Amino acid sequence: MILNVCVCLCVWCIIKCQRVSVVMFHKLLRNYHRLILVNHQFVSFKIYSQQQSLFISRNSSNFSSIINMADNSTSLEEQIKQQGDIVRSLKSQKADKEKIDIEVSKLLALKARLSPSSDDNKCNSPTKKDGKKDNKKFTLKTPKGMRDFETKPMLVREKVFKTITDIFKRHGGLAIDTPVCERKDVLTGKYGEDSKLIYDLEDQGGELLSLRYDLTVPFARYLAQNKINTMKRYHIAKVYRRDNPSVTKGRFREFYQCDFDIAGKYDPMIPDVECLRIIYEILNELDLKSFLIKINHRCILDGLFEICGVPEDKFRTICSSVDKLDKNTWEEVKQEMINEKGLPEDVADRIGELVKMNGTIELVDQLLSQELGQNKRAAKGLNEIRSLFHYCKLFQIESSVSFDLSLARGLDYYTGLIYEVIITDENVECGSIAAGGRYDYLVGMLAEANNWEVPCVGLSIGIERILTIIEERMSNEMGVGSPTQVLVASIGNELLDERMKLLLELWNARFNAEHIYKKSIKILNNYQYCETNRIPYAVILAEDELKRGMVKIRDIQTRKEIEVARADIVVELKKLLNIS
Repeated sequence: MILNVCVCLCVWCIIKCQRVSVVMFHKLLRNYHRLILVNHQFVSFKIYSQQQSLFISRNSSNFSSIINMADNSTSLEEQIKQQGDIVRSLKSQKADKEKIDIEVSKLLALKARLSPSSDDNKCNSPTKKDGKKDNKKFTLKTPKGMRDFETKPMLVREKVFKTITDIFKRHGGLAIDTPVCERKDVLTGKYGEDSKLIYDLEDQGGELLSLRYDLTVPFARYLAQNKINTMKRYHIAKVYRRDNPSVTKGRFREFYQCDFDIAGKYDPMIPDVECLRIIYEILNELDLKSFLIKINHRCILDGLFEICGVPEDKFRTICSSVDKLDKNTWEEVKQEMINEKGLPEDVADRIGELVKMNGTIELVDQLLSQELGQNKRAAKGLNEIRSLFHYCKLFQIESSVSFDLSLARGLDYYTGLIYEVIITDENVECGSIAAGGRYDYLVGMLAEANNWEVPCVGLSIGIERILTIIEERMSNEMGVGSPTQVLVASIGNELLDERMKLLLELWNARFNAEHIYKKSIKILNNYQYCETNRIPYAVILAEDELKRGMVKIRDIQTRKEIEVARADIVVELKKLLNIS
């Protein structure tokens, strides 16, 4: 009886209002064998559950189309389920990424077909009492791994970015910018196993594009495309990675990188040590003094793998495994080498003995005198590291640098020196905060002309991982407020014109000044506004003082007031704010 009533109501609503979900209606009728609405004369039909078909004897064309949509929706739901099973199966089997992407695109296409048309949306959209459509049916949230930034964190970011930019300029850097996306073939094959983290975009007109993974490959493309062989550039911009986000570790899918690169043929390790000096200056000026710059060399790693017995075609994949030692234990990395990458256990054990070593120039001399130093590749890298330590001493950064054989950097384009910076404060849970290295062949890989190489070395500050520390410190210790230096306030209802004239005068004198957008507001509210937004001074206009050609300046922190001539207000404020 209840089911009969539900079905009758659904049929009536569909014919009259067309607002009942097609899928819901189909499910109600799915296993119901027969229903005849005689009294209402709306429709008479039979439903045969075995054939899953509907025969309609009296109905409107709209009702007929809805019934057909119900059949199609059920069929699509089954196809979506089957396609989803295929995708999950491929992922569990760790199948080739391209094959998985093809099946995922098929799944998305099926889901798109299931979505209602724009006309249906108009019919099904909820309406308010006044007849206007209610658009609050969606979820308001940022995409996973991405964030909004409020005004105070943005003020901190602006200060940090200015500090970094000033240091880049101090070392002769010139700014460039590149598109947020690149051709997919430009990015493919440059990031090793991390290539799976690249954000691919849908084909929008014949070009397969991806969001940039870093700022290095776009820079190499820029050099190759414009045939530039000497440049010192910096670039501060957002990059994108389909990583598993972790807020506590400062890992996001959209984040800023601050890059500085030196392109050109120069003597070994001279531009490289300047990159290390730049990192040192940035972290010290940001008052992050507990850090360590770990260095290694790709030639040393290649020589190490060679003497341990790793086949040359597995150098890069084993290098990616070693790169995980900062997150995983040696036993976990060893099992990956043996079980997933087919390395003999004795070879993995030999690698383990060497990659656990770290130290200073004394370790370099020790390795040069041992088996590793007899390998041609390794000897080249060890000698360059030795020179680097000498230059680090000259630049007074030697105490912050450590030679670490476990440092691998999984990106495929590195060819020489590699480095990574970690915070050594045990109370701070954070991964690497800066990294970089030498990539001598990346530009040549992208260049149209054969045998055209531009050696490069660069650094990247992963600023998101340290901004949380800086934001918290600046908020608690020195405070973060409005950039406004002066608030112009007035007592009474008739001084808005005078207030606006003074504002214009202060703006023309390059002061950061503002007022509250009301003709009259209690003076205490003005003071409260200054305290909340950390505005240091307020200029107070009052009718009696203005008649005498005077105004008051209030120090918000000390609450002391001084009376100065209206004509001297700019000079007096410059003295108080130490502006020359």
